[in-house]
Amino acid sequence: MDNRPVLFYDSGIGGLCYGLAFHSRNPAEALVCLGDRQNFPYGKKSKAELINITASLTKKIITMYNPKIMAVACNAASVSALAELRAAFPALPIVGTVPAIKPAVSSSVKRRIGVLGTQRTASDPYIAELVKKFGPDCAVVNIAAPELVEFIEHRWTDAADSEKFNTAKKYIDKFRDSGADAVVLSCTHFLFLKEEFCRAAGNEITIYDSLDGICSRLEFLLDSRSLRCGSGSLNNDNGSASCGASCGASCGSGQQPVMAITGGNAAEPYWEKLAGLFGLKLELI
Repeated sequence: MDNRPVLFYDSGIGGLCYGLAFHSRNPAEALVCLGDRQNFPYGKKSKAELINITASLTKKIITMYNPKIMAVACNAASVSALAELRAAFPALPIVGTVPAIKPAVSSSVKRRIGVLGTQRTASDPYIAELVKKFGPDCAVVNIAAPELVEFIEHRWTDAADSEKFNTAKKYIDKFRDSGADAVVLSCTHFLFLKEEFCRAAGNEITIYDSLDGICSRLEFLLDSRSLRCGSGSLNNDNGSASCGASCGASCGSGQQPVMAITGGNAAEPYWEKLAGLFGLKLELI
């Protein structure tokens, strides 16, 4: 049994939703969720900047945690630096986060989908390439929401339920007005408001994310390399999981799941609260 951790890398807290979902399916795996607090946010950075940042931090991650596989649970980093990371670290299997364009396009009756993301993701030609590949007759409404990333990163734990819902509804109303009948959450942070997005969308709009696909891909790669600890216990539908499950200290390896954050200063109370909420050990790197 290979007890090295499965590592989820994001610019901030977005990777937690993916890490928690993966751990709920694979409770025997050791887990590390990394948030790059020092360089947050990624959405406003250039492709070259993200390549340099992610390569430098991945090198540090390998030295500190020796992960057996890594998920880049950040759409901005994935569309900008995934190929470069795989070339620089060929011994480490790396899974990127691809916006769930294919299922959204496939389901759209109106042939009009919405994509909610960061500035970096929304402007990347990769989104247009995916739409052209899977639904060339489908129009796309892109909305960049950097302020939503900031809200989730810094205020999600303290915000009232009504504020969370109204925040999500504001974007859903824009997509509804545009005629979209499917919306892709193309930033991992947004899964923290998945339930609110779904409630605001009602029966008119279907919400999509890449959570289930990423978890399944990680499981496949681990199995193909005989690296997986135990077998999965939870099957999710297409992105139906929310970020509400707690890991606790239940890894089969006996290791408490870790939330690692970059930056030399002490963690703000927000991070302590977030780690406690999900039963994670907070580490500064």
